[in-house]
Amino acid sequence: METMNCVFQFPFSALKDGNCPLRGNWNEACFHNDHPIVLELGCGKGEYAVGLGKRFPDKNYIGVDIKGARMWTGAKQVVEQGLTNVAFLRTSIELIDRLFAPDEVNEIWITFPDPQMKKVNKRLTSTRFLDNYRRILKPDGIVHLKTDSPFLYTYTSELVKVNDLHAEVNTADLYNSGLADDILEIKTYYEQQWLSRGLSIKYIKFRLPHGTSLVEPDIEIEPDTYRSYNRGHVEGENE
Repeated sequence: METMNCVFQFPFSALKDGNCPLRGNWNEACFHNDHPIVLELGCGKGEYAVGLGKRFPDKNYIGVDIKGARMWTGAKQVVEQGLTNVAFLRTSIELIDRLFAPDEVNEIWITFPDPQMKKVNKRLTSTRFLDNYRRILKPDGIVHLKTDSPFLYTYTSELVKVNDLHAEVNTADLYNSGLADDILEIKTYYEQQWLSRGLSIKYIKFRLPHGTSLVEPDIEIEPDTYRSYNRGHVEGENE
């Protein structure tokens, strides 16, 4: 990972006394252009960052994850395919506002995160994280969520509704909705496993305005009746 020019690594120990040296300078220092920046949070193997980068050369994509072994697959593809608009950032998502400046990011993708059914403040679509995203997103920046989890989908849908956020797309069954397009049909390794189990994929796209107070939805949500694969799972291993 350290030999790849497309990979940047900033653990907490490197940021505890200040911000990332690339903060506010990603386009100039990393991509050498002024194209919009799009993040994939919890990127795993980086299928979305790489897939979107290949389809849309007029945007810059950064996959973010704490596990280097996961993103190595995507980083290797970037190097082998000579992609100049895709990078990977190894760090904790909790530190995101130390890594990007206000208004530096246009869109955020959250692809198949752990639903964190018992810990609200660990959900990547909770008000805690949304407030953090607003510190780096442009006004009315876009957030995308793709998930297999009925729990996380219901939670996020209710959060969007109670806070009057503008949901441009909201579907509980993406691939039977007629809404899937060149962007949404990119399938991660784990998504393909979930689809093979007969699970539907849920998708929400919403705007995140600045300057409003966000509140958590006051509802009881039925827990998922199955166990999601975690990011390190390999089909057939230890089964």
